[in-house]
Amino acid sequence: MSAEMFPAPSSDKSVLEGAGPFTPRFDANGLITAVVTDIRDGEILMLAHMNAEALKLTVETGIAHYYSRSRSTLWKKGETSGNLQTVHEIMTDCDQDAILLKVSVAGHDAACHTGRRSCFYRAVTKNDKGIVLEIKDDARHFDPEAVYSSKEK
Repeated sequence: MSAEMFPAPSSDKSVLEGAGPFTPRFDANGLITAVVTDIRDGEILMLAHMNAEALKLTVETGIAHYYSRSRSTLWKKGETSGNLQTVHEIMTDCDQDAILLKVSVAGHDAACHTGRRSCFYRAVTKNDKGIVLEIKDDARHFDPEAVYSSKEK
């Protein structure tokens, strides 16, 4: 499926920014960025990409679907881990080239394949060794080795 399942975005900025038809602006690769937050506290859980089929399935089923750029395939978040994301609200930005999903997470209440609640668990810092990553959240909600034993993460 392709972006053609959604109407083409208007070149009229007032139409694009107002109420009316949802006309997502997919990039040259047919993808749109999706920021995912927890409906309870607004914490950013992950950033992903959606193609038209993933976006359509998400709207139709209420369960988050994404497009994996590394595996070049559609995936239903949590299908393997049990951490399904139920979508409570879908929002778009002013020029409709990004999506915000407000979700609740089932299962272990974790969005990251590392077992952490959020994929954003490290901070970029500078010290005497240069620019490094510092782990800010090392709490694991599940053991990734047990959950994904022979599956690609």
